[in-house]
Amino acid sequence: MRVTSYGLFWRGSEVDWKPGNGNRNSFRLLGRIGSNRGSIRIADFRHQQGIYILFDQYGPSYVGLTRNQGLGKRLKDHTQDHLAGKWDRFSWFGFRPIDPTPTETGLLNFGQAVEELTENTNTTIGDLEALLIRAIGPKNNKAQMAFDGAKEWTQVEYDSADRYIGRLACAQN
Repeated sequence: MRVTSYGLFWRGSEVDWKPGNGNRNSFRLLGRIGSNRGSIRIADFRHQQGIYILFDQYGPSYVGLTRNQGLGKRLKDHTQDHLAGKWDRFSWFGFRPIDPTPTETGLLNFGQAVEELTENTNTTIGDLEALLIRAIGPKNNKAQMAFDGAKEWTQVEYDSADRYIGRLACAQN
């Protein structure tokens, strides 16, 4: 397992799951690193593959993974299935690497997931420990374990999306 990116405690209410007529599958699951022109990076994590955890007011309530469907599809399904209304936040841990070259829109895309997710046993064990500590936040774990090469992404809130994307456009010109 190789975690390449992750987001902690993103709010489901900050995603526009139903953007309007004719746009049924065009919702976005935007995350960012940085916030200033010239250095901000934004990716749409709808198509990321990995593990996710849904949280309710008491803590973790559901754990799932994405295989063929992306993270966004699985989360959107949970707004309408037996879990609808039973969660308000989610954390995710992605396996697909992020391509550092932006698309024409300025957003970053994903490369293909590594076929063999356990290329290094020590890295895999360390990433698994980091995933569990970051996801659950056990009170007696004093160490904040880090992923080997993964970056934390901050959720782009619904009302802020255009502002941050505008900063991308300025960075591209």
